[in-house]
Amino acid sequence: MTATGLRRFREPPKTETETETRAEAARCDLCAEPAGGSHGHVVNTESRALLCACRSCYLLFTHEQTGRRRHRSVPDRYLHLPSFRLTSADWEELQIPVRTAFFFRNSVLDRTVALYPSPAGATESLLPLETWERVTAENPVLAGVRPDVEALLVDRGPEGGFACHLVPIDACYELVGLVRLHWKGFDGGQEAWRAIDGFFAELRRRGHPAPSRRAASRRVPPAPVPSREDDEGE
Repeated sequence: MTATGLRRFREPPKTETETETRAEAARCDLCAEPAGGSHGHVVNTESRALLCACRSCYLLFTHEQTGRRRHRSVPDRYLHLPSFRLTSADWEELQIPVRTAFFFRNSVLDRTVALYPSPAGATESLLPLETWERVTAENPVLAGVRPDVEALLVDRGPEGGFACHLVPIDACYELVGLVRLHWKGFDGGQEAWRAIDGFFAELRRRGHPAPSRRAASRRVPPAPVPSREDDEGE
């Protein structure tokens, strides 16, 4: 994915003032109007580009419609999945060579793709269909993940356990940007791992527990999106 909306993670500002200035100066990649300091993102499903969006453009693509859509707004839903079932054998069969990867449904390809952060950016890994179907069957919560805009982010701990999160796709590319920005040498270095650990600590802070397995089997409710009435009331 060309993460157009996440340039700030590849080129860090030198001061807090520069951070604020960049945020305020951001423009919508769809209409070129000011996007605002705390703006949303929209995914181009064909190019897999992540675009900054002003409030009006963001709302334009929040409502689900039938048929294929070129743009989709990225929701703001963070869940942690303590009961997610994944074994070390599954991880090996999924052919993930590192400790962290994210999985999302690509609507254009009509399949789930797996990517992992690397110093070169987001690297795609071949995903064995049979293994992924088994993981999906074991975890009904995946039925509620929105294609293109939400992902399952998995981090394998040093003792072999897995921390699993359902996150907006832009959060995954934020992690990719942090790795590209801070990684040094073969093992990354202390600065990189502090940034990665801080990222997952923030996910745990923001995330809400996923529904129980019984509730998940009835599908996770879709991510809420702001209505036009909500927007007018702001």
